[in-house]
Amino acid sequence: MQTLIEKPDARVVEGSNGLLLEIDGQIVPNYDATFQPIEEGQVVTGHVVRIDKDEVLVDIGYKSEGVIAANELSIRKSVDPKDEVHLGEEVDAIVLIKEDQDGRLMMSKKRARFEKAWRRIETAAESGEPVEGTVIEVVKGGLIIDLGVRGFLPASLVDIRRVPNLDEYMGTKIESKVIELNRSRNNVVLSRRAVLEEERKEVRQQILDRLQPGLVVEGQISNIVDFGAFVDLDGIDGLIHISELSWSHVNHPSEILTIGDTVKVKVLDIDRDRQRISLGLKQTQEDPWQRIVDTYNVGDELAGKVTKVVTFGAFVEILDGVEGLVHISELAPHHVESPREVVHPGDEIRVQILEIDSERRRLSLSAKRVEDQILPLSRPDGAEDGDAGEYATDDAEAEETGAETTAEVASPEVETPEAEAASEAPEAEAAPEAEAAPEAELEPAAEQAQD
Repeated sequence: MQTLIEKPDARVVEGSNGLLLEIDGQIVPNYDATFQPIEEGQVVTGHVVRIDKDEVLVDIGYKSEGVIAANELSIRKSVDPKDEVHLGEEVDAIVLIKEDQDGRLMMSKKRARFEKAWRRIETAAESGEPVEGTVIEVVKGGLIIDLGVRGFLPASLVDIRRVPNLDEYMGTKIESKVIELNRSRNNVVLSRRAVLEEERKEVRQQILDRLQPGLVVEGQISNIVDFGAFVDLDGIDGLIHISELSWSHVNHPSEILTIGDTVKVKVLDIDRDRQRISLGLKQTQEDPWQRIVDTYNVGDELAGKVTKVVTFGAFVEILDGVEGLVHISELAPHHVESPREVVHPGDEIRVQILEIDSERRRLSLSAKRVEDQILPLSRPDGAEDGDAGEYATDDAEAEETGAETTAEVASPEVETPEAEAASEAPEAEAAPEAEAAPEAELEPAAEQAQD
């Protein structure tokens, strides 16, 4: 419908569709009829015709250009109009005021974009499709994404793993899923992690299909926890349980690994239904027990270091990762009431191999059968008293573990870095008879196994 602006004695010329007026007997053009009618709140489209430092003029085909103040150009703070628009660019804007006190048509580009973006975001939230936006701010706790609406991306949802430096995302485009929406508060919460996890589902399955138990693969340490270390295998994490890190005893995985390390690991087990991968690091290294089997025989003598003194004897490390048990009856040719009468942790002594049990990986040793060895070793005055606390601890451990500690480690499984470890207590066996030659295993300390 054409607009007719009232003028004195003006009459629309019949058949002119309102474009001609008769005034005082003269036919004149009705210029006002050529303008599209607009209302406040209406979204209009125009072209940028002028850019000033504090405002932009837009031709929308109205009787005067629309004015967009600098703070109505973008949701960004302190913007330069020249960075937001350029001459001749087509823009959408919403009419704020048809005519202000200076007679100007005031409009807002950011509010028009906001309304359009909000409809798009609502649709994406319903369908589960991701939305794309640019990181415009790094704030405490996360990132602000320009979607036409200010979207908040919490730091914990920026990536699958924790991001130490959020500043590296500044100015980048990011795809995220809408996980929370509140129009009344203009609140949009996003998750990039959800997009990444969805993308990795296919990758994870491809990796699982490719992997087989026994394969040696390369990966990067992605996380270290008390019960082991997680390895990123190009899209899926596997777990090296603490018992599979080294042939020697490990108190904590951080003793031998650091996040970011590249390691070669052996695939021990795969639970394809639960997408869990159990890995071993020590299996890619030389097994020190094999050196014992290949190099030594019963009757051989070799040097070792006492690592622990317990009520039924002493454990002696003869190679890195290999300990044997010297039973109390094999410590000295005379009767020994307590092993502490003869040896102490840290003592370097010579021992003779009594038995090598390859199947059970146990080693029985003797100190008394080594000729020309005098025990106990001489030590500084007061050393025994100072070590009393350590011996007491060893005694307590011996009572818990028994004479022959069997460390049977269940195959660890992996799900996520939040996986929980459950330990299995070793079965305690009765102390051996005084005359029986005891056996020692490779690692006398019981190890934990993850469920």
